[in-house]
Amino acid sequence: MSILKVENLSKKFGQKEILKNVSFEINEGDILAFIGPNGAGKTTTIKCILGLQKITKGEVIINGYNIKKNFVKAITKVGCLVESPDVYMYLSGYENLVMQASYYKKITEEDLMKIIQLVGLENRIYDKVSKYSLGMRERLGIAIALINKPNLLILDEPTNGLDPEGIKELRELLIKLSKEKIGILISSHNLSELETFCNKVCILSKGEILSLNSIKEIKNIDENKYILKIDNTTKVKKYLSNIDKILDKNYIEVIKDENDIAKFIKELVLNDINVYEVKKEALSLEEAFIKIAGGKKIV
Repeated sequence: MSILKVENLSKKFGQKEILKNVSFEINEGDILAFIGPNGAGKTTTIKCILGLQKITKGEVIINGYNIKKNFVKAITKVGCLVESPDVYMYLSGYENLVMQASYYKKITEEDLMKIIQLVGLENRIYDKVSKYSLGMRERLGIAIALINKPNLLILDEPTNGLDPEGIKELRELLIKLSKEKIGILISSHNLSELETFCNKVCILSKGEILSLNSIKEIKNIDENKYILKIDNTTKVKKYLSNIDKILDKNYIEVIKDENDIAKFIKELVLNDINVYEVKKEALSLEEAFIKIAGGKKIV
């Protein structure tokens, strides 16, 4: 079931076009990685989706409601968290939740306890937020975003400043939320982490979508990458022009089509270089991004 549809979204500031016909869709349970270099238009897109910036052209449909024509109904089932959560450090996590819940109708204590359990803060919810780790504060921020029982969650750079443990906790939480049929849009520069739990990726550059696909398909855009395990890479010096990368003393990376990789392996064997393993390798999300973006790194 479709939760969010962005159709030909364009945004101008004066004569400068920031977004150019951006289109993508999020269904129940999707986790969409929204990636691109600084200045690509990611945050502008998010603000247009949330009604925080006026749309120049195009449509944003949330749960069947057009954000321009029926803002209140469109935004009712949306939760969002932009970078660090805005919480009161001198209050407990529970007191922060109660305060935020007061802005909504018919939010019961039982509702809050379900959210607290969902984000895994039940053992620390009555502690002051000042005693929380960054990962715990991030989970509290997501708990606040879940108070209105959204089915669309938008997160802009939620991993900023998190240590590996905090990132792991956030990943596990987002997977858990997706299983509750919540659609998630997450913008982040941490591509190695995104590829571990997102099922879709949208690559944006200079306000235009360069690629929109499943994580699996986008990582397989180069189907000719092979990792070879050999007895010793010092023996292959004369083949350096045919080798894309020496990984360590036993592994090399080669990008060739099937016929050429077969010939290359045969040549190695005929020259007394033992080949123990040949593995076809998918690109990492970062490698796929660099390839699609024409060699540009995400910064």
